[in-house]
Amino acid sequence: MQFGFNLPNSGALAAPEIMARVAREGEALGFDYLTVTDHVVLPDTAEPGYPYSESGAFYSIDSAHRHEMLTLAAYLAGITSKLRLVLAVLVVPHRPAVLAAKMLATIDVLSGGRLTVGIGAGWLKPEFDAVVTTPFEERGAVTDEYVAAFRALWTERKPVIAGRYVQHNGLLLEPKPVQKPHPPIWVGGESGPSLRRAARLGDAWYPIGSNNKHLLDTLPRYEAGVARLRQLTAAAGREPGRVALTYRVKRYGDAVEPQASDGNRRLFSGSDDDLIRDIRDLRGLGVSAIDFDFERPAPERVVADMRAFRDRVLVRT
Repeated sequence: MQFGFNLPNSGALAAPEIMARVAREGEALGFDYLTVTDHVVLPDTAEPGYPYSESGAFYSIDSAHRHEMLTLAAYLAGITSKLRLVLAVLVVPHRPAVLAAKMLATIDVLSGGRLTVGIGAGWLKPEFDAVVTTPFEERGAVTDEYVAAFRALWTERKPVIAGRYVQHNGLLLEPKPVQKPHPPIWVGGESGPSLRRAARLGDAWYPIGSNNKHLLDTLPRYEAGVARLRQLTAAAGREPGRVALTYRVKRYGDAVEPQASDGNRRLFSGSDDDLIRDIRDLRGLGVSAIDFDFERPAPERVVADMRAFRDRVLVRT
């Protein structure tokens, strides 16, 4: 099993020297990958609406102060040497498909083949209205067509693409990604459409357990989600186990209320021993990667908590 950490990318922690320090410290501590998130512009984040916290508020009070994801990923490729760079997740409709495919291929080349492309269709309509040229209501179809275009552009010498949202006729996209056939695609999201997308298009399913509308925050709920994924993967004509399992943890330990609404204990709540048991349980289900969010008010706290979590939990799993 691989372990990752979310690189703080908002507010005061988004200073270049802080991000570089945290990334390098994470690499030195032996984490396998880091994650970066994707927003271009945000409304007033003091207003509720964030789907991954109980209150609906963003975890950071200054979330709108952040860097563009792919530019940041290219920067991180140059200051790290071993960490995988996981996009968590790329809001696919935010960028035209051919441009995004080119940028992603470039990052994979610059990093020596260390890019993982987490993808999602997005959820924040005001951001879409400002950034995206395709309709918000069509974001799922746009995402599916763009991802198919990525694959064609990365693997075919002169692809011909004649879709509703993407047209491309034999032009060259070079260099291709280092990873063959292409960088792994981890499909984020917890809803039915997201599961179907993972089953049809994904190399891995990459949900967050705390989505209030589609909770995967207890072992029974997550097991049920995995069962649905396997059924959908078979229905899509793929081997049921073809889609790997990965999992994102936004908060853990005492920061998580222990009892979920289904009456079971919430995953990654409680003591270090509880966390270790959760990691082992998810490994037993076939989960191959888990990442944790260590965002704290100061970089010293971020690094200290990463080190403590490694020493108290990860080395014991």
